[in-house]
Amino acid sequence: MKQTCAMIFFLLSISCVLYAQTTSLPEELSLASTSFERWFGEQVSRPADFFPGSLLIGDTPTSQIPDEWTREITKEKSIDKITCTLKLTHTQTGLIVQYKAIQYLHFPVIEWTAYYKNGGDKNTPILQNLKTIDTLFPEFKNQRTVLYRNKGDNCTPDSYEPIIEPMNRDFEIKLANTGGRPTQTTFPYFNFQRENAGLIFAISWAGQWSCRFYRDKEGALSIQGGQELTHFTLYPGEEVRGPMVVLLFYLGDKQRGQNLWRQWMIAHNLPHPYGKPPKVPMLFACTSHQYGEMVNANTDTQLMFIEKYLQRGFSLDYWWMDAGWYPCDGQWPKTGTWVVDETRFPGGFKPISDFAHNKGVKILVWFEPERVHSGTWLAETHPEWILGGKEGGLLNLGNTQAREWLTNHIDNILTKEGIDLYRQDFNMDPLDFWRKNDAPDRQGITEIRHVEGYFAYWDELLRRHPNMLIDSCSSGGRRNDLETLRRAVPLLRSDYIMEPIGNQCHTWALSEWFPFFGTGTSKTSDYEVMSVLCPSFTACFDQRQDDIDWQRLMNMIEQRKLYAENYYGDYYPLTPYSLEKNAWIAWQFNLPSKGTGMIQAFRREESDTESMRLPLHGLELKAKYRITQLHKEAKTLELTGKELMDYGVPLTLPEKPSALFVIYEKIKEQ
Repeated sequence: MKQTCAMIFFLLSISCVLYAQTTSLPEELSLASTSFERWFGEQVSRPADFFPGSLLIGDTPTSQIPDEWTREITKEKSIDKITCTLKLTHTQTGLIVQYKAIQYLHFPVIEWTAYYKNGGDKNTPILQNLKTIDTLFPEFKNQRTVLYRNKGDNCTPDSYEPIIEPMNRDFEIKLANTGGRPTQTTFPYFNFQRENAGLIFAISWAGQWSCRFYRDKEGALSIQGGQELTHFTLYPGEEVRGPMVVLLFYLGDKQRGQNLWRQWMIAHNLPHPYGKPPKVPMLFACTSHQYGEMVNANTDTQLMFIEKYLQRGFSLDYWWMDAGWYPCDGQWPKTGTWVVDETRFPGGFKPISDFAHNKGVKILVWFEPERVHSGTWLAETHPEWILGGKEGGLLNLGNTQAREWLTNHIDNILTKEGIDLYRQDFNMDPLDFWRKNDAPDRQGITEIRHVEGYFAYWDELLRRHPNMLIDSCSSGGRRNDLETLRRAVPLLRSDYIMEPIGNQCHTWALSEWFPFFGTGTSKTSDYEVMSVLCPSFTACFDQRQDDIDWQRLMNMIEQRKLYAENYYGDYYPLTPYSLEKNAWIAWQFNLPSKGTGMIQAFRREESDTESMRLPLHGLELKAKYRITQLHKEAKTLELTGKELMDYGVPLTLPEKPSALFVIYEKIKEQ
């Protein structure tokens, strides 16, 4: 009887949250709280929970020496979170391991980051195999379990492709990114779905991470994760940090878990300039496709394009100036001399930024400070700052002097040139540079110091420019770990741009994890443009061409204002993921708090299906909705929420390929 009542209460609770963006159930918050207390409570009930992570001191696992540690807990509660520091001190060596943890009070989420400090007066023994998380989840016992994960970005159509892996008993999988860029080829975000519940896990490390997932003979789930290579001694007083890990506990199906994650991302992770999430829709424009990035551009070309865009009715938020604006001998990859080339831009960028600002347009400028080319100012003047020296390589952000110079220099450029948005790229794999710089007893240290310096650099820029957005780019979307996304937004989710099918699939897959991202195109057909429209869009159109139907293009871009706020709602795929040319693909964003939503649907070039009915999600059963097709000739119909969820919204696309966007709103009762 108790189980029946509990299930009825759970189903009623689920129904209550159908009418708002997915919100946390009391039972979910309780699951998170119980797990938080398991590791960060005043008392530990099981020896295995003494450490939420693990490491070897010499060759001895921490699990074998629990009696050699003292344990201290400090906690502080605010309106929306509990912060905790778990301090474990090894009495034999003076090693201090601290886990700085957070329990979110309005979301079923906990997180922690590991720190390691030598509190003694001599070098520690070798510390190795440091894992921020190394723990067992017994709730997965005897439960059918599926792992949902994604590929990372690799500038391909299948970047972010979803991967579904049933996890039987004795299942084991080891995963890692490549080259030291955290979302390259492998994605550090995972959803473990069991029966009517699940666990989302993320590891955040802006370097080389690795994870191991294992189910034992009874089906309990083991999660291990940390920096891939750690084998070092710490000097007296020295401290390093490890990755951050996040756990989100949910009840119900997998998509409910993803939407809880999306809402937590918006509330606690997305940058909030001026106290708000980034504006949607956001519109950028550039001349990158016309002038070899900025290599062949000059002041006149920039002013002319800005003026043309505005004359043709495009409501630009930012003017985008990408690579090649510095002295580079006509080759934009020659980075390391960070001054504006005044032979092409007399007076620097100020004439351009003043012109744009007077017309209500802000300025974005591209930088790539970490990759240093030979023959540039940095390589010639400060080879000691470069991992690779005078021949070029990686600017060592773990070098305090180098980082302080970079911070002051870039801050001066931003201020002097009137730059509003800082775009940072990273077109290299840093891993070999890090590892070649390490001594045998210091493996992993250079990487740690670089990651620490990377965040310290951005944090100081943001302190000096508190409402500035940063754009996270790394050959597209290869450095979008969670801590990066707390400071920046990915305006170019992948360098695989413009091609419709791959970009449709990027939106389909990435929307489950990131509520804000961008891409762009220079193509001008309806299908090609609509295939890349997402929260942020960069127009790369050639304003020198007068034979383009500019009114049609402008209307299509400006029409985003009718539906873009729904991007911050719940997300539902309406068709399976597919890269096939004979398929349809579609998805829904639903904003129940306002009774609105949108559908983006695409019929590809070899699809023989002209019409589909796609059932929607998250609507009020008895409410009536007005559905409007945003096409050349807008069509409107009215259906109830039950009809839309049971039978679907009817969509017809006579041409192939073609696209159709649909918006809906709840009709208010008179």
